[in-house]
Amino acid sequence: MTRTVENEHAYDVVVLGAGPVGENVVDRVRAAGLTAAIVESELLGGECSYWACMPSKALLRPVLARSDARRVPGLGEAVRRPLDAPAVFAHRDETVGHWKDDGQADWLGSIGVRVFRGHGRLDGPRRVAVEGPEGERHLLTARHAVAVCTGSRAALPPLPGLAGARPWTSREATSADRVPGRLLVVGGGVVGVEMATAWHALGAHVTMLVRGDGLLPRMEPFVGERIAGALRARGADVRTGVAVEAVVRDGGSGPVTVVLEGGETVEGDEVLFATGRAPRTEDVGLETVGLEPGSWLDVDDTLRVAGSDWLYAVGDVNRRALLTHQGKYQARIAGAAIAARAAGDPLDGAAPWGPYAATADHGAVPQVVFSDPEAAAVGLSLAEAGHAGYRVRAVDVDMRSVAGAGLYAQGYSGAARLVVDLDREVLLGASFVGPAVGELLHAATVAVTAEVPLSRLWHAVPSYPTISEVWLRLLEAYRDRD
Repeated sequence: MTRTVENEHAYDVVVLGAGPVGENVVDRVRAAGLTAAIVESELLGGECSYWACMPSKALLRPVLARSDARRVPGLGEAVRRPLDAPAVFAHRDETVGHWKDDGQADWLGSIGVRVFRGHGRLDGPRRVAVEGPEGERHLLTARHAVAVCTGSRAALPPLPGLAGARPWTSREATSADRVPGRLLVVGGGVVGVEMATAWHALGAHVTMLVRGDGLLPRMEPFVGERIAGALRARGADVRTGVAVEAVVRDGGSGPVTVVLEGGETVEGDEVLFATGRAPRTEDVGLETVGLEPGSWLDVDDTLRVAGSDWLYAVGDVNRRALLTHQGKYQARIAGAAIAARAAGDPLDGAAPWGPYAATADHGAVPQVVFSDPEAAAVGLSLAEAGHAGYRVRAVDVDMRSVAGAGLYAQGYSGAARLVVDLDREVLLGASFVGPAVGELLHAATVAVTAEVPLSRLWHAVPSYPTISEVWLRLLEAYRDRD
């Protein structure tokens, strides 16, 4: 029998969603001396910690390490055996704390944040109603701000038969403990590429079904082309320009059949739909404050919702950049802005690149895709820069020209591109594809964010013989085309 207990509590700040974004908001406002409560209906730590970033990278780390080791003299024969899938799963499970959040709860308690377990919904301006797991009810009032940090969920297309076919989403793909014989992957974005890489290496025969012309469409075209080529070379079936029209799985078990446009069918043991994300705002009480349930929330650069002086939307829910690190960046900005407003500060620092403005969201967003080979990019692609009206030049270098690449692995293959604003001679973007290129990205992020002149970058000397010497090759290529 459930019980209903109504308790009213007042805090300076109330946060809906205790993923990395919500946790960073409360951390920042607590550091500024404000009181805070956080509401979570699932595990403290959120999607990234248990079903996205952490488990996916735990699955991918042995895949990429083995791939690199196979091309290192003296190691190749030692790592020819198949991956030990149970050991990989055990490492993944340890990485996610076996889906327990005790450590997160302890940390939140240590910084003085009250945790409310249950489903939280806005209940009018500055109010949040929480339905607890045993029927208890709490009413929370926020003196200064409520922050919606509920993130996003996998978006499934409205295809005939899909609902009853028990498809994998990113959650099932990162938490499964059995290798399917045949895995169909619908979608060619980050989740599709990373999970195709992981599960193929773990022993599944992977077929990718991609509606567009290539993989990773938000990156430079050569990035997706190289990754698709590498997947095909290892035996994966990568099909582009195909549309899925229906899914068939009799009784919700056994083999699953995907029906393509034109009637062709493809059969697998599991099917992963990696076809985009939707905001988790369908049941958070947006209608009580005049907003549309299930919508993305528009915000200004301080992460405050348009038209409100108390409601903030931070992380995936505002659709500015659906990346954990970018959401945490926004959370630091939002926390600082909330604290400043609570203290009566007029927020002079809300100008671009100030302490209260998430300026990097507009042109300096970094991302690493842990595929094989890796992909990494920051800022604008060549096409994006051109569409934005910049006068630009692309500078391309084959990374085999760098001594460190050959030392890293035999047969190293990679490519790098800088997008240069010709009028100011600063970088608008940078892209890399190749083994271990994720570790090159932060230097590019600093250069793009700080708008470092290329003339000054000449004096940033890369160490020899490292792969980062590609920066020198890129600058030489730019100079030699003048």
